[in-house]
Amino acid sequence: MRAAEQKILFRRHSAARNENRTVLDSSSAAGDKGTSRIMIFQNREEAGRRLVEKLIHYREHPATLILALPRGGVAVGYQLSVGLHLPLDVFIARKIGAPDNPEYALGAVGESGGIYWNPTARAAYRLSPADIERVIQSQRDEIVRRQALYRQNRPFPTLEDRTVILVDDGIATGSTFFAAILSIRQLGPRRLVGAIPVGPRDTLQLVEERVDELAVLAVPDPFWAVGNHYADFSQVTDREVVEYLNLAEEALRTHARPSFHEPVRREGSNQL
Repeated sequence: MRAAEQKILFRRHSAARNENRTVLDSSSAAGDKGTSRIMIFQNREEAGRRLVEKLIHYREHPATLILALPRGGVAVGYQLSVGLHLPLDVFIARKIGAPDNPEYALGAVGESGGIYWNPTARAAYRLSPADIERVIQSQRDEIVRRQALYRQNRPFPTLEDRTVILVDDGIATGSTFFAAILSIRQLGPRRLVGAIPVGPRDTLQLVEERVDELAVLAVPDPFWAVGNHYADFSQVTDREVVEYLNLAEEALRTHARPSFHEPVRREGSNQL
């Protein structure tokens, strides 16, 4: 790695932060129904390294690329890119929140236009066409901002007749993942593979119906939230997303095999 890349800071993981936490494998997690916080992964980078083993048959496949949902999915996707020697890009999908509760997902919109609606949530709100357009447009504006920030004038990759590995750091209701599936299908890939470290069984079954192949590491029971199954689920910043993409591009271009280090968060602002 050149001197410019060596200046990138690496994420600091405090040993003290995790010293009293136990990381369980998926078989242990599935059997422990009385624990409210079951650890499966130390961090997103570990989840990505373990997904490499599940998808090793795609290593160096010339017609395959990885699309990661930002921001957390990019940390997982970076490890897949390095381990499988495949190009990495983002696919941006944004949750469509309820007008009075933005955290409640009515659905999601993908960057190429596909929209997924949660039928139960949408029926409960009965929004007018004007309300629907307003909440969708606000997310489209954010998609445009992130496209410019993350891709830095790079064009969106061609997906037609290619195998796409779509990755996130986990799934709960699945709105953004479903919107990404709908959007990517419209772009004509030959094969669509889902890569999800952890999620609830019912949502994963719905994903499996919509993709050609699904790689999953853990299906905890009970499932509470994605972050509950990571010892370190700290937020990934916009700046780190760009760093991961640049590192993956450089590794692929030079055919380097960098060690599986975890880029660490810089102090201060999230802005570039």
